[in-house]
Amino acid sequence: MDDPRAGPAPAADTRGRVLDVAEAMAQTRGFNGFSYADISAEVGITKASLHYHFRTKADLGRSLIARYRGAFRAALDAITASGGSALERLHAYVLLYASVVRDDRMCLCGMFAAEYRTLPAAMQEEIRGFFDENESWLAEQLDEGRRAGELAFDGLPRETAMILLGALEGMMLVARSYGDAARFEASAKRLIEDLRPG
Repeated sequence: MDDPRAGPAPAADTRGRVLDVAEAMAQTRGFNGFSYADISAEVGITKASLHYHFRTKADLGRSLIARYRGAFRAALDAITASGGSALERLHAYVLLYASVVRDDRMCLCGMFAAEYRTLPAAMQEEIRGFFDENESWLAEQLDEGRRAGELAFDGLPRETAMILLGALEGMMLVARSYGDAARFEASAKRLIEDLRPG
């Protein structure tokens, strides 16, 4: 419950805290695995206060994905700006996923994708947008790496990007079932290293 002696928390702070808690729950339980009551109890606000910030759970879900996409885009921009070879950038990309696995979580959009058919259309659109952005970024790195002679693979860069993204999301699921982040890291490293020429 809200503590009246503490005074009202700034709306932006409360909204951010709600998103933080909801993201952690979603990454471990899935979207259908938590309720507004769960979030209210964790954040320490009433359900009415929660509805003030996010009218419906669908609104909350869409906000979660939009924030996650924005943070991921910023991480991709940072990898690109850091320079290095295409192979190094791909390894840096894998580390984004590895850090999530080490925290015993799943990629938010990967977790939601497992529940895709049960989610509102607006959330489905955001999920596809996340995957589209990642495939596009991966395809750029793959294309650049192959043109520079750093990478070798058959077919179009976009096709290989689709394979990489799908493989990484799947590896997260398998590693999570074993509770073994090292399993993910070893498999993902092999996946990227297999793109070396020869």
